[in-house]
Amino acid sequence: MTIIQASAPHQAGRRGTPAGRVSRRRYSLANLRNTIAAWRRQAHFRWDLKRISDTNPHLIDDIGLTRRQVDEEIAKLPFWQR
Repeated sequence: MTIIQASAPHQAGRRGTPAGRVSRRRYSLANLRNTIAAWRRQAHFRWDLKRISDTNPHLIDDIGLTRRQVDEEIAKLPFWQR
């Protein structure tokens, strides 16, 4: 019978990392932060698009979107913000 031991790379990182290495956790937190920032930018864009479509619908043509595209983007807002 052969015993196979699996390596545990996650344990090796816990004991200490060299000063020049970036930990995986920091990298994932940076990705999370960037994702949240992108979501906020998209939400602000949709809020502005809704405001423009309500107050000055003629400006939609100026930014190069059709009414259907605007409605699709506004539909992505949460229902309590539409």
